Formats: sequence, C-alpha cells, structure tokens
Amino acid sequence: MIINKIAEELAVNPAQIQAAVALLDEGATVPFIARYRKEATQGLDDTQLRNLEQRLTYLRDLEDRRAVILKSIDEQGKLTDALATQIKAADNKTSLEDLYLPYKPRRRTKGQIAIEAGLEPLADKLFADPTVSPEDAASAFVSTEKGVGDVKAALEGARYILMERFAEDAALLAKIRVYLNDNAFVTSSVAPGKEQEAIKFKDYFAHQEKLKTVPSHRALAMFRGRNEGMLHIQLNADPQNEDATQPSYCEQIIASHYNILDHNRPGDAFMKQVVQWSWKIKIALHMETELFSKLREQAEEEAISVFAKNLNDLLMAAPAGAKTTMGLDPGLRTGVKVAIVDQTGKVLATTTIFPHVPQNQWDKSLRTLSTLCKQHKVELISIGNGTGSRETDKLVAEMLKANPELKAQKIMVSEAGASVYSASELASAELPGMDVSLRGAVSIARRLQDPLAELVKIEPKAIGVGQYQHDVSQSQLGKSLDRVIEDCVNAVGVDLNTASPALLSYVSGLNKTLANNIVHFRDSHGAFADRKALKKVERLGPKAFEQAAGFLRITNGSNPLDASAVHPETYPVIDAIVDRTAVAVNDLIGNTDLLRKLSPEDFTNDTFGLPTVKDILKELDKPGRDPRPEFKTAAFKEGVETISDLKPGMILEGVVSNVANFGAFVDVGVHQDGLVHISALTNKFISDPREVVKAGDIVKVKVVEVDVQRKRISFTMRLDDTPAPAAKKPSDANKPNRSGKGAANGSNRAKPQKSNAPANLAMGNAFADAFAKAKQK
Repeated sequence: MIINKIAEELAVNPAQIQAAVALLDEGATVPFIARYRKEATQGLDDTQLRNLEQRLTYLRDLEDRRAVILKSIDEQGKLTDALATQIKAADNKTSLEDLYLPYKPRRRTKGQIAIEAGLEPLADKLFADPTVSPEDAASAFVSTEKGVGDVKAALEGARYILMERFAEDAALLAKIRVYLNDNAFVTSSVAPGKEQEAIKFKDYFAHQEKLKTVPSHRALAMFRGRNEGMLHIQLNADPQNEDATQPSYCEQIIASHYNILDHNRPGDAFMKQVVQWSWKIKIALHMETELFSKLREQAEEEAISVFAKNLNDLLMAAPAGAKTTMGLDPGLRTGVKVAIVDQTGKVLATTTIFPHVPQNQWDKSLRTLSTLCKQHKVELISIGNGTGSRETDKLVAEMLKANPELKAQKIMVSEAGASVYSASELASAELPGMDVSLRGAVSIARRLQDPLAELVKIEPKAIGVGQYQHDVSQSQLGKSLDRVIEDCVNAVGVDLNTASPALLSYVSGLNKTLANNIVHFRDSHGAFADRKALKKVERLGPKAFEQAAGFLRITNGSNPLDASAVHPETYPVIDAIVDRTAVAVNDLIGNTDLLRKLSPEDFTNDTFGLPTVKDILKELDKPGRDPRPEFKTAAFKEGVETISDLKPGMILEGVVSNVANFGAFVDVGVHQDGLVHISALTNKFISDPREVVKAGDIVKVKVVEVDVQRKRISFTMRLDDTPAPAAKKPSDANKPNRSGKGAANGSNRAKPQKSNAPANLAMGNAFADAFAKAKQK
C-alpha cells in the first residue's frame, strides 16, 4: 500500500519505488542511489528520492500508529468491522487520531462520570426526542446513591455526555476543520502592560489575517511573541461577525450535522445549549490547538526549506580554486588577523596588524602585508566582511596599488560562523597551538578557496542564511541541513588525499569515525595511491566502500579513473571500451571525438545497463567536472562604507546574502544588509524570490530608502524605479503606499499580493529587524 501511494504521489511506476525502498532499507544513501543505481530505479533523481525518503518515513510511522490504535480499541472490546475499515482507510495522522479520540485512554471526564451514574439513557432520550420535557425525563434519574442529587444535576450529566460525544465525532470534526481552514482568521494582540517591552513585535499588537494565508515568517514571529509572553494569539472562527455575542457558524455546523432544529419544542432549548457548549467548551479549544499546531508545523517546514535552499546555494558557490591565499579577519581595537594558506589550505604564516584606531599603524601594516604577499606569492586576498572590513579593504587596495608587481586579487567574503569554527574542537585538532583569533583568518582564507570544504566544518545554524532557525524543530532542522550538505558534498566529490575529517564524514557511506580513520591512515601511510587502498582503512568494510568510492577522488594516482566519478565497480566497462577501441585509458579520458563515436549499447550487459554506460562515457569526456559555477566577485563602491553613506537613487553592486519568502537581503559593503522586497526583484509577477535570485548571486540594486536610526535599508533591483520620498518619522514606513498596498513589512497592512506592482519598500518587519541585528553580530 505504501509503495503504491508514493508511486502515485511522485507519478512514477511502483516498481521504481519498490527498488528505491529496497536500496534505502539496505543502507544505501540517496546520492549513491541517484548516481550509481539508475537501472534499479529507472532513473529516479535525487529530488524524487529525497521526497520518497521523507514520505516513506511518514507513511511507515502512520502504519505503526494505525496498528497501535487498532490493538488498543480491540483490547477494549469496541472494535467493530465498520470502525476497523475506517481506521484502515485513514490516509493521514489527523484523521487517524480523530477516529481514535472516543477510545483514547484518559483521565475520568464529567461525561464518563455521568455515564457511570447511569445517565446515558437520559442523554440518548433527550437527543432522540425533542418533544420530551428534559425536566420530566430527568426526574426519573435522580439518585443520591449514584451522586445525582436533583434534576439539575441529572440534566448537567446528560449534557456533558452529549458534549463529549459531539466533540469526539470524527465526521463532525472534519466538517468544522474544513470550515475553519477556509474561513478562520488568526488574531494577535499585545499582552496588557507589555507595550514597551514588546516593541519588537509592534507589527502584531493589533493584527489579524486569514489562517490559510499566513506566511511562515509572520506565523513564527507571532508564535515567538506568544512564547515570550508579549502577545496573545487567538483563532477567530467567525471574522464576519462584528458582534462577538452572535453565535458561531460552527454551532450551525454542529446542529446541521445532527439535524438539531429549534421549533420551540420542550427539548429544543436543552439541545441548543448542548450545541453551544460543545463548541465553546470542547471543540473550539481543541480546534484552535490543532490548527495552530498545524500552522506552526507548516511555518517550520517552510522556514527549514528556505534555510536548506539558501545553504545549498552557499555551499555550491563558486570556489576560487587552489591558489595561495591570504585571509584577513578585520578588527579595529584588536587588530586585523592575517593568515596565509597554500593551494591545499596548509597554513604558511600568521600575524596580526594594527592599521586602524587606536593604534593607527597604517604604514607598518602596509609593509607587513606587501612583504608577506611577495614572500609567499599570494594570489588571492580574502577579506572578512565584519567590523572594519571596508577600512581593511582600503588598506589592501593601497598596498596593491603601491606594489603593481603583485597580481593578487582581493575579494570580500562572508565571515559568518568563522568565530564559531575558531573555538570548535575541530579547529583545535586542525590548528593545534594556534591562537583562537588567528584561526578565524585561516577559515576566511580557506572558504574563498573552496566554500564547501570549509563551511561543512561549521554548524549550519551559525552560517546565517536561515529564517527563524531558532524557533523551529531543531531535530528536523538538523536532519534537513545534513541532507543538504550530504547532497552538495557528493555532487562535487571529495579529494581523498586533502579532505578534512569534517568533509569526509558527509561522503556517502562514511561517518565521523570512518572519516577520522581515513585521515589517520593517510597520516600514517602517506597519500592514497588508488581507491583500492581504502579497503585497508580500519572498519571500512565492503558496504562502505561501495557507497563511498565513486565520490572520492585521487588526483595523480596510479589509476587515472580514480580521479573521476566513474565507480570502481564499473571499471570492467572501461576495460571493454579499451579492448574495443585499442586506446589506452589515459588516451580515452577527454577524447571527445572518439567517445562521441562510441555506441553505449555496445557495452551494456546483464550487470551494467544503458544509463550506467552513458554516465561512464559522459564522465570520461569531462572527468571530475565540478558542477559549481565560475568564480566571480562583486565590486563594492569606493567611498560607500557605512549605512550613512547610502543615498536614495544610488546604484550599487552587491552580493545576495540571504533569501526569505518575502524578498532577498543584499550586502553592499556597509555592514548592514538591505532588503529587496519580492515586489522589487523584477517587473513580472513571482511567487518565490528564488525564481530570480539565490544566496551568493552578484546583483545590482538601487537604494530606495535608508533609515540610519533603525539600521534599515530598502533596495530595488528594478533600476528604473523612483526612490520613495524620505520618511518624516519611522512610523511612516508602515503607512499604505501610493499603490494602495501595504508596506513590505509583514504586518497586517501587507495584504497578500496579487501582483508585483511598485511598492514602498520600507522594512517594518519584526523578522527583518531581528535578522538585521543577527547579521551584525
């Protein structure tokens, strides 16, 4: 059943899903299956396999829960054939739990107590026949021995029996859930007396919007405000009712479901009260809790997805390559930390210079940098973008101008997470005895050479490309980001003889223990001459070798194929090609004319099918090809170094530092990222900023608005836009703009967009504020 359901969802053949599931259950990784088991899965790609993996986990959990529920109800002696059929047909956890609700073991309720007192027949009678007088019927159930002291107590017990029955009716709950999902609003208000303390949540002091359209960043902002005791959040089931005393439409749904009508019969008033209480006391709270949980879950999933996409873009950013690089970790009072690494990332020299206030050793610093660059033949200079970066950039520019013989290129890079790496155990092991402050400069140099190899050493949450990453499920976030890193590492491939344990640990089939064992073996026995030597590594068995070998590269080894993505298990195919063409392996590699004349069908057999042979020929043509883009850099404008230097109308070049649902943040070198709202990314309508930009992209932006006091910058990528008039006061940013749409601030004034028309792009958003502060740290 699971296989067929996933096949239907992915629109593929069940046999493909069956094969992929079998491989996953055997311990194969998604990168390995996607790359080297195409025959088995008939070409399922990595995205399909990731979706399959997630759905497989969910549906298996669903089946486990289904079995527990069936067993529990059966043990109670209440499992009917009809109920079993319903439970077996439930296709999601919510429906399953609705069906289980009446049978779920729980503490004694007022309804259960009433049943124990013998009041269930009274409840049934009043429910079935509204012509019966409740008081007359209840008088027969008064019994002091059973704790029913009078008619009022009997009626109250009958009422609670019916209320609980209604509140546990799966079909009724489904109807109410549909109505609320389509019509309910989320409302938030400031907690009394918290107006000043909660100022960062000002956009949500009197906020409401439709439940089904709340974007993830606003949902998480409201939940954060509630968790901190700053906001009250409620579900408004009837936004159409201006008078709060009016009955809820959900009461009509309940009455209609049970055909309860008010015809002024003796029992109608009693049943009307049962309906009202069922909604207000039982169902409303249950639904609010459930729907808010679902909203939070969806918001978390979206936030995690945004983080994962940004992390993927950052990890897959273009490497500058194996060049001798100087890393500069800027600082003012504490000085600029300097580290030089060779083409493999090995540290050649470190020092600290003090060109800025208060020491002002500018000339001495120039001499130190030029001497180091000449001595080590530095080709790249990587400057961290933290405090003092533009001043340090100016220092390097002056040094290069004074030494035209130096051909070094200077580049500004994000230093996010460098301090986290510096203080880590990994940094201590990699750079023993080195001062913590200098390790940051090493990281800044290495991440320019190869962002992927260096950033995998840092906890992803410290890299700074997330959206409310501290408000989401940390276990789910961790799993998602680990999958992203695994996919990126295996897509690029890893140099077996230079890779760090951190990078190796993400290779398909390996873990931290095996990665450390590989490095230990390498340190003890020297560089690996071929992939076969991996089998000598402690605890690296046949299964791990099968999974990992194709993603590990050995340059200048004994077998030229080991530098490619061709898996060792397919080397017999290469032997067949060599026999057929009488051309040596070394001469086959890169021989495009010859390779394109070969027919893949000629080399297939029972073991290796057409997809594998085609991949082999493609890899032979361009062995070890890096899927990452060509290296490019942004040129920050001279003289624009702080937020105060920005003026509306300026056109600047910058780097996309982060992408959120509502727009993209761009670094133009002023120590404060600015927002390009989704409506200002392009002239055409888009629903996702990633349709236009991704983290790491170099873009041109025009300054629209600058709020120095609140450290907020608004950009547009539509360079013909006219900047908005300067705001007279901060609150102006939240006023409706000339297009009639709210400001791009995520508040209740920002209605869901139907088009990307020109908008006032001032950032009045709690998330943007929090993100800006985080970026400064």
